[in-house]
Formats: sequence, structure tokens, C-alpha cells
Amino acid sequence: MNGLPISGISEMTAASDRGPQGRRPVRPGGRRGTGLTALMTGALLLLVTACGGGGNAADDSGKGDNGANGVKNAASAAVLTVAPKDGAKGVATTGALKVTADKGKLAKVTVQDDKGNPVEGRTAAGGASWEPLQHLAAGTKYKVHVVAKDADGRASAKDTSFTTLVPKNTFIGHYTPEDGSTVGVGMPVSINFTRGITEPEAVEKAIRVTAVPSVPIEGHWFGNDRLDFRPEKYWAAGTKVTVKLDLDGVEGRPGVYGKQAKTVKFTVGRSQVSTVDASAKTMKVVRDGKQIKNIPITAGAPSTTTYNGQMVISEKYAVTRMNGATVGFGGEYDIKDVPHAMRLSTSGTFVHGNYWASSGTFGSANVSHGCVGLRDIRGGGDNGTPSAWFYNSSLIGDVVIVKNSNDKQIAPDNGLNGWNMPWSEWTK
Repeated sequence: MNGLPISGISEMTAASDRGPQGRRPVRPGGRRGTGLTALMTGALLLLVTACGGGGNAADDSGKGDNGANGVKNAASAAVLTVAPKDGAKGVATTGALKVTADKGKLAKVTVQDDKGNPVEGRTAAGGASWEPLQHLAAGTKYKVHVVAKDADGRASAKDTSFTTLVPKNTFIGHYTPEDGSTVGVGMPVSINFTRGITEPEAVEKAIRVTAVPSVPIEGHWFGNDRLDFRPEKYWAAGTKVTVKLDLDGVEGRPGVYGKQAKTVKFTVGRSQVSTVDASAKTMKVVRDGKQIKNIPITAGAPSTTTYNGQMVISEKYAVTRMNGATVGFGGEYDIKDVPHAMRLSTSGTFVHGNYWASSGTFGSANVSHGCVGLRDIRGGGDNGTPSAWFYNSSLIGDVVIVKNSNDKQIAPDNGLNGWNMPWSEWTK
């Protein structure tokens, strides 16, 4: 090219085409000769070819349409499958959701309900499949977003949505203690279900009990409608416990689903453990490791003895009615105003105030129908009596231990009294 402009080439060509006197010859038809045109065309082609770099340059490289760029831009070989199908309704809450990748590995799986709450899952080794870690909620729409990559790193994505079934039959769990409460060191988490459970593993998996400071906590079933949780030993004073009930969508029995999603928190207060010696007719109250009271009591009479064992206060009544007919004693007693009553068993064992026995009875004779009686006055109230003091000093969840009674040990499910079961048996 030598850096000459096209106009320069044209002038040189024009000068060489003139006659001896510099006159341009006239050609037939008034047209210029074809030599100039051909020369100019050749020069232009040479210039375009040298500067344009066009033509089949890609083919000259040996790549063409099947080179590196072609592979990079090809579609991913990864094939994604999401079950259930997009738009499905009435989907089962367990076992229906699964994501798989063929000819590739899963790179991302996101599942969310219609409120944006994520569903946690587990990806199989090698990235071939993904499944949720727990059941889905009932009557809920879920969105699924999945990305997989093939061996060359090319991504393939898929988005689907589905809606889970709306159950006709449901159950819930009635729990204790109450949310926000402060309880004694013996308080278990006890849940009573409104329907008998035939899938206990699924239900127990949906309930999580944690504590701060952390301690191992295990559940134990009493029959098919009650599940209790506790640590091996009493809670440490000041422990904060959280119970998460994620029962919504759990199939507790065929065709019967949980409809409860709730978080319950409670705090363990100071430690108080009281020991009743039925033979000595005394009750020693120990607070945070130190004895603070030794109270004279009356326990069960020889024919109506008091259970032995570790018992937990489950209810407190300033005044209540006690009728022997409700606990198998016929018409032997019916006291309409028993003061300062604290329940220790479902079968009717209480620690309560006693105003009808003489003051000399306490500490010297066992005369009750199986309860532990403390001296009191009619009407109760904060009157300074041993019963009033103990009532005001006790929390639901405090432990009362009875020993040296001529009776058997209380059953672990008679009240909140699972502490009477060895840890090895509790955790089976």
C-alpha cells in the first residue's frame, strides 16, 4: 500500500493515459478505456483485502464453526428433573419433592414457600440428587429454582412450583410448660396429642428441644399420645429452653396431619428440691444446694400410703376442692376449700395445706389419704403457716421427693414424673 491514498493512484493512472501533447484521446462512444477501470478496481481490491481482514480468516485458523467458541456457546448437556411436576396440586408433604441431575451435577437448589421461608435439604454425594431434610407444610405453595452444570461447566436451570395437600383430618399437641414461664429444675417438656400417633418417629423428628447452656435432651413416648423431653439430670438453674413444634404437615397417622407450627420458650429458675421423709414425718427444703427449711408434715396413713419417688409440681391452686370419689375413695372425704394445693401426680397426690387436723398431728402421725399435708388455717392466704410459706416459695416444676413410705415408687407417666425412669430406659 505504501501509504498512498486512493486519489493518488487515480492521478497517476490518468496522466499515463494522455497523448504526446497531453491531450486525452477520444474513444468511441465518449467512454474512457477499460484499462483505468481495471487498474482502479484491482487497487481497491488490494486495499480492502489488506485492511479488512475479512473473508475466511476463521477457517484459516483451523477452528471454524466447531472451534472453542462453538463448544463454549453450546447448550448444557445437564438434564434437570424436578418432582412433583410444575403446577401440581395436592402434593404429599413427605416423600414427594426430589430434584435430580443427569449428565451433570447440581450447583444450586432453592426451595421456598409463598412467604419466602426456605426449605433446607441435602445434596447427595456427587451432586446427582437433592431431597428436603424434613416434611413440607400442608396447604402451602412452594417455588423451586434449580441449577446444574455439565462436565464443561455449562449451566442448565429449571423453575417450577407446586402446592401441597389440604388435610381433612388434623391433630395438635397440648404442651407444658407455658411460653414465657419460669419453672423449677424438674420441669420436663410434655406434649399430649389430640389424636393417637402411629408414626412416632415422624412426629418426634418434627419437635426440637434445645437448651442454653447446652445439654443432651431426649424424648420418650408414654403410649401413643404423649411425648416428654428431659435431660439426664435436673436442669441447671438459669437454663433457657426452646421448644420448636414443626408439626404442620406431619402425617401422625394415616390421613391425619399436624397443623401446628409454634416456638415455646421458658426459663429454669432457682433450684429447689424438697425431700419428704414419710417415716420421720418431715420435709427438708433445699434451695440452690442449701437447706432453708425443715417442715413437720403428715403423710399417707398406713392404709392409704404415699407414693415414693421423685415428683414434680405440675399445678398450683390457692384453694381447691378435693373429693375422694374422684380418686377411687368413694365418699370418705369431700373438702371444698383445701388451701395451698400443689399437684404431684395425675392420680391425685398433692402437697397441700391441712386445717382440719390438730397442730400436734404434723411431725408425729401420718393420717392422710396419700397426700403430704402441711399445717394451715381455713381459707389459707398469706398467713405465715408452713403451708402458706411453702406454696409461696414453690414454682411449677419444683421437685418433691418422697422416701421411706410403705408404698411403691410412682410410675413415670403418673404426672410429670419421668425422673423415676433410668436414663438408659428413657433413651431406648
